[in-house]
Amino acid sequence: MSKNVLVIGSGGREHALCWKLADSPLVKQIFCAPGSVGISSIVKVESVDINIKDYPVLAEWCKQKNIDLVIVGPEDPLADGIVDALSSYGIKCFGPTKSGAEIEANKDWAKKFMAKYQIPTARYQSFTDAEAAKNFINNAPFPALVVKASGLAAGKGVVVASSKEEACAAVDEIMTDAKYGSAGQTVVIEEVLEGDEVSVLAFTDGETVSLMPPSQDHKRIGDGDTGPNTGGMGAYCPCPLITPEQLADVKEQVLQRAVDGLKAEGIHYVGVLYAGMMVTKSGPMTLEFNCRFGDPETQVLMLLLDSDLYTIMRACVDGTLKQVQVKWETEMCAVGVVIASKGYPVTSTKGCVISGLSQVQSQPNIVVFHSGVARGANDSLVTAGGRVILVAAKRSSLRTAASVATSAAAAIDFPGAQYRKDIAHRAFSNSVIA
Repeated sequence: MSKNVLVIGSGGREHALCWKLADSPLVKQIFCAPGSVGISSIVKVESVDINIKDYPVLAEWCKQKNIDLVIVGPEDPLADGIVDALSSYGIKCFGPTKSGAEIEANKDWAKKFMAKYQIPTARYQSFTDAEAAKNFINNAPFPALVVKASGLAAGKGVVVASSKEEACAAVDEIMTDAKYGSAGQTVVIEEVLEGDEVSVLAFTDGETVSLMPPSQDHKRIGDGDTGPNTGGMGAYCPCPLITPEQLADVKEQVLQRAVDGLKAEGIHYVGVLYAGMMVTKSGPMTLEFNCRFGDPETQVLMLLLDSDLYTIMRACVDGTLKQVQVKWETEMCAVGVVIASKGYPVTSTKGCVISGLSQVQSQPNIVVFHSGVARGANDSLVTAGGRVILVAAKRSSLRTAASVATSAAAAIDFPGAQYRKDIAHRAFSNSVIA
């Protein structure tokens, strides 16, 4: 019997999840709240305007629509306790409870958790007082420092300082000036780790951990990893900068250890656990955990998933993940290039007409995911946010996939469009890929 599902969110990540869920013969209809123009264009999918923070109303709506599973995309609703609330009404959710989401929502808590359960990570100190934080910086034994707002800051709130002066300025910005609001009431200051950053995501039912192929996000706005940090300007998968042996270590010493540690804390963690790793000379080290799918990693991962996404998610919720063989297209590579609006990441430009979409979407093994797109005058599509579109290509070689995705991004245009032309460059420059 086919099922109805509800996806919470409206970005490129949720577009990719809906796109993959629509492939499932087990799924009858997908609702997405609030959804988007692009999400609504998928067969089986309907965007719905419902207040996801009004839990009694949302729960009643889910019951009226016979929703079999709620899938939560962004971190904010998870940190706010949407899973706890809906579960109390008997509605099944793919995603951790509020206590499980703490692993992302509270970096100070996460660092203490990693120390307690011997998960490899950088040395650190946390502070609630700006002067004490700056005093630590000026006397720190580390040659370089990262300053992080402890709370949720929409993928931002992290400054990799090139000097102690810059680190102190970051403390003032985060704590004294409250640039990220209450997210910056506590700061975490840690040593800078050197190496390649790799995203390792896993499905989990609270016991079993099923690894996804490693991917790499490109945080900085400009080619060559220059300019300010963003929510992510592109990603590729699989990432060859972590060896199979190192990946096995990450599975056991980071992800499985975290799931077991959460269980020991009385937290039954269900959903996706995402480990942001730095592959250092002494081995993989954990930068942070996220309690959900990454964006833009999800878009490239979904292109390579060879199993039924609904079946996997339902197994996570039912506690039967061990019985499901999750398959990936091991002979293929996927590269996604984000096209952002003028002014991003400082500001965003809205209402600019987007051209070239139909030409790109007609090409084989290329998928366009909407991140910030709205309907404009005369049925046109216009920009409606910072990151506007991700165009993803799947090919048998990483170089070809990168070339095709970059060319496709060049064919999509709007005033002020900006995109990186070097997604996956670290795999090439490190001579991992010929």
